[in-house]
Amino acid sequence: MNISAFADLLASRGLRLLPGSHAVPVEVLAELPDGTVAHFAARGRTLRLALHSPAALHAITIPTECGCGRHHEPSGPQRTGLRAGAVPLVEHTIDGELAFGWTGHEAGLLRLADAASYFFALLDRVGDDARSRARELVGVA
Repeated sequence: MNISAFADLLASRGLRLLPGSHAVPVEVLAELPDGTVAHFAARGRTLRLALHSPAALHAITIPTECGCGRHHEPSGPQRTGLRAGAVPLVEHTIDGELAFGWTGHEAGLLRLADAASYFFALLDRVGDDARSRARELVGVA
């Protein structure tokens, strides 16, 4: 599965893949229908999904090599990422060492097609957690 196919899979579930996502190693920024930003990363032995407010996103413009603006645009492409120090609203992880016996950096070696199932499983857990917190806030526990 390439990143374009993954974007289509997300779109079929009402999510939007954001620029700055990449397949190797797997790192996904996705906008949820409510505007919340999901950040999924597969690193070392850990699979992590965190939800952030939309304000946690920032974009930087990559300057062109010479920056003169005469023979090309003065600015290059934009890259989207999370602000330094962005604190997640909620976060869930899968410890690959405990869950699967991973001993090295197996999470970082996952292909996007393999990591996608973990992304959706963690997204479901985060959603359940958020719904539970909302019920507690309105007293419907």
